[in-house]
Amino acid sequence: MSKPLNIVVCGSLVPDPLQTLEPVQTPQGPGLKNEQMLPSVLDPWAACALYEAAALAKTRPGSKVTLVALGPKAKLQQLMMTVAQKVPLELAAVNAPAGGFTDAKDTAAELAKAIQALPAAPDFVFGGCASASRDAGVTLQFVAEALGITEFFNAVDELKVADDDSFTVKERIEGGQYLVSTCSGLPAAIGWATGSLPEPPNNPQTGMMNMRGVMPALMKAPAANVGTGGIAWEKAEVPASKRDTVVKKDMSVEDIAKEIVEWIKA
Repeated sequence: MSKPLNIVVCGSLVPDPLQTLEPVQTPQGPGLKNEQMLPSVLDPWAACALYEAAALAKTRPGSKVTLVALGPKAKLQQLMMTVAQKVPLELAAVNAPAGGFTDAKDTAAELAKAIQALPAAPDFVFGGCASASRDAGVTLQFVAEALGITEFFNAVDELKVADDDSFTVKERIEGGQYLVSTCSGLPAAIGWATGSLPEPPNNPQTGMMNMRGVMPALMKAPAANVGTGGIAWEKAEVPASKRDTVVKKDMSVEDIAKEIVEWIKA
């Protein structure tokens, strides 16, 4: 009989991408204009990892999903009002800055510390293959190394776990192809791409059950100092946009292509 799985998902909040994000210099380093006022969402890749974790937990009765989230405590509380309604989970929070300029290694160290403080070691550590705010693409690998997990797969779209805890993953590689790997046992770290699951609908009952544990977890969230590492930022700005519009009629496809090439070269 297959045993329950302990699945840990690393995920943090990012500014809602529908908002205008303008980088500015602050006394603490680079940041976003009115960052504290911007609405936040769960990082899209981390959200995919969370939904995949919940789906996997359903196949193993007694399995548990723990979301380890790093971010400002007040904004995490607002975020969990929505996330808690999606899937059954427990929360382990770290009260620290979370933004596009924080150092990936410092972030990973705090996440690994939070995972090591959990009652049981994880069978799987899930996370996004990248981040919508930073896109370093290395944070989860740093976490796996800190935990001593040697089996790491990134940009995964499919995971199948057998009753004997062997598993098969499909990783995205170059050329729009997949690399299929099979491992004989756990633990493992999985960096998810988009997977194959839709966003679960909101379930108020699930939200109420989750919030009983979420609020105490937020209250005792340890503070951590996550900075920009050894990077010195001289300037951060929104790329300038330029638009040249030309209206012409009765041009052949070849002439249109030639004019586009000339415009790009200019």
